[in-house]
Amino acid sequence: MSQIATLILDGESHDFPVIVGTENEPAIDISTLRARTGLITLDQGLGNTGSCRSAITYIDGERGILRYRGIPIEQFANGPNFIEVAWLLIFGRLPTSDEYAGFARELTHQANIDEGMKHHFDSFPRKAAPMAILSSMVNALSCFHPEFLELDSPEKFWAAAARLMSKIRTIAAFAYRHSRGLPYMYPDPNLKYVPNFLHMMFSMPYDHFICDELVRDAFNLILILHADHEQNCSTSTVRMVGSSRANLFASCSAGISALWGPLHGGANVAVLEMLQKIHEGHLTPQEYMRLAKDKASGVRLMGFGHRVYKNFDPRAKLLGQIAEELLPKLGKKDPLLDIARGLEAIALEDPYFVERKLYPNVDFYSGIILRAIGIPVNMFTVIFAMGRLPGWIAHWWEQNQSETRIARPRQIYTGNGLTDYTPMPGRGRTPAATEG
Repeated sequence: MSQIATLILDGESHDFPVIVGTENEPAIDISTLRARTGLITLDQGLGNTGSCRSAITYIDGERGILRYRGIPIEQFANGPNFIEVAWLLIFGRLPTSDEYAGFARELTHQANIDEGMKHHFDSFPRKAAPMAILSSMVNALSCFHPEFLELDSPEKFWAAAARLMSKIRTIAAFAYRHSRGLPYMYPDPNLKYVPNFLHMMFSMPYDHFICDELVRDAFNLILILHADHEQNCSTSTVRMVGSSRANLFASCSAGISALWGPLHGGANVAVLEMLQKIHEGHLTPQEYMRLAKDKASGVRLMGFGHRVYKNFDPRAKLLGQIAEELLPKLGKKDPLLDIARGLEAIALEDPYFVERKLYPNVDFYSGIILRAIGIPVNMFTVIFAMGRLPGWIAHWWEQNQSETRIARPRQIYTGNGLTDYTPMPGRGRTPAATEG
């Protein structure tokens, strides 16, 4: 039996249907609210607003559940394979062996970028933010591949998705090499997705970087755990831009720009900055945690707790486990890593943090692992974008398969009422005004 929600306004009742998702998530469908009542809803931050129906990712923050196309995230932890997960998200199911092999071959074949694109890197200052370069260059891909501006068949979409998935890692690596004044390393067709990216990052013409198996698995897992996370800021941006029928490259470029914000993709950078401050201030983890519990201190504990998860972040559990294996194996003496592990140990046992469910989140562990591998801090968000790309592609395609209207939120206007225009002579002159 279908449910109805009733709004009573000035004594008049208005009924709205309650729709229920696959996992029994109820929502009031208010799509006719304004037409029937003249009202809109106000939900700043959109934390209580469903912007779409999607079959890609399911999250239950209360129970710490994350599933891709119905598959629990934990099932991707053994022998993590980012390309398999990307296929699942983008095309809606796990690939057959032939589909996987074909997609992997296309990723290898398309890894190079047009030689003309290489010259674009030279126009960026050495100190340019890698995320600015990444967003610009992903958008520029549309100029070099105009055949994908309109994806009017599944076959063209498959080709465009592979093109973008493959080239983003080359663009990311070249952005890093440009910032360091290093020669660009071409992709190696004999290497798989993650080892090839790390080769382009760290190899030299006279010394090729060899990717350790555990490093490969840890990096794969980081990409997998960032691959999609429902209607977050950057994914919503991709869908917003895509609703105008903007092409895939432009929409994903917009997603990169949204991810660049420190409140979104920059969270793991904030963790490393916190650890650096602790180190430079000669504080022990115990001293910093005491300050974090004191509201008057102004000290914030970064990398703990999550807006969605009111339980342990399931992604953090998996990264925490692989970090326990990876850090001792790499054997790096890094004071920041020691501080991080000290903070983690306290947070998992101190009643103050346990009662408030301030567990380490995915940003806490991903930053530690990336630092241990040798990824510089200004590349952390770039890695996040590489991981999130399959989710963006999947959401763009899902939306474009329906008769979606262009996104057009409403607002509550709080500015001046009706105001008359005052001609220039009657406006006076401020003391600091200059002729112009």
